[in-house]
Amino acid sequence: MSRLARPAARISTGSVTVARRLGERSTAWVRRGRRGDLTGWRASLGCALRLAVLLFGLYLLWRLVRAIPNIMWLLSTVWIVAAWRAGKPAVDGVATPAEPAPGPPPAEAVRGLLLDVMGDADGVHLRTVLAHLQEHGQWKDRTVTDLRARLAQLHIPHDRGVKVAGVPTWGVRRRDLESPSPAAAEETSTEASTAA
Repeated sequence: MSRLARPAARISTGSVTVARRLGERSTAWVRRGRRGDLTGWRASLGCALRLAVLLFGLYLLWRLVRAIPNIMWLLSTVWIVAAWRAGKPAVDGVATPAEPAPGPPPAEAVRGLLLDVMGDADGVHLRTVLAHLQEHGQWKDRTVTDLRARLAQLHIPHDRGVKVAGVPTWGVRRRDLESPSPAAAEETSTEASTAA
């Protein structure tokens, strides 16, 4: 192995990491443009605008490089430094094990969270729940649509006609949360039939 192989591998690994991070951040920034209070194509207008801004920025960068080719030296240096830092190997060549990702919370925990956010009201809008989660460092870069999909997976009833302060939109009603979920009802009926 030549003496340049190790630094080249570090820059190569770091370049992949930097490119992935840039892609993830760009995607997250564009995704945050989606409006949870609108539906259909109007909800994604913010995403389209942000994507247009990104593409316009890339076009301006390309025009700048075409006008001043020596700027590539600066851009290459910045990229290599970022890749060098991102490609730093683990201590003593041993990769530290990543913490296992916590599993999704069970339906009853989510029901409890929804009731807590709801307080004394008869219902809560999903955008309010999403804002609460994001204030506490969870569900970053997620939308109301993602929350609706998660509630559907957990068989937690929600619909678009929930009125809070006279405004109807996607939300959850207290009476739906306090009644047993279809999944829990199935488990109860299965246990009763096996006990008999």
